[in-house]
Amino acid sequence: MKITMEEMTIELLGLPVAKRALLAKQLISSLDNAEGEDVEALWVRETEARYAEIENGTVECQPVHEALKEAREQLK
Repeated sequence: MKITMEEMTIELLGLPVAKRALLAKQLISSLDNAEGEDVEALWVRETEARYAEIENGTVECQPVHEALKEAREQLK
């Protein structure tokens, strides 16, 4: 059975804080080896794009506890 990115994200967000922090560190470290583009520049671009989506009303912010509750309900 293949797991979707959304399912994996929901599962990983359910991990204890220490394990999520270790995973985040490992993921970020793996980006440091990315070829072709400066990782910091990629993060800046992503942050600016997300901020623009919030400002222009393309997306609406939601508290994380509500988003996780909704995601878990969808997986039932």
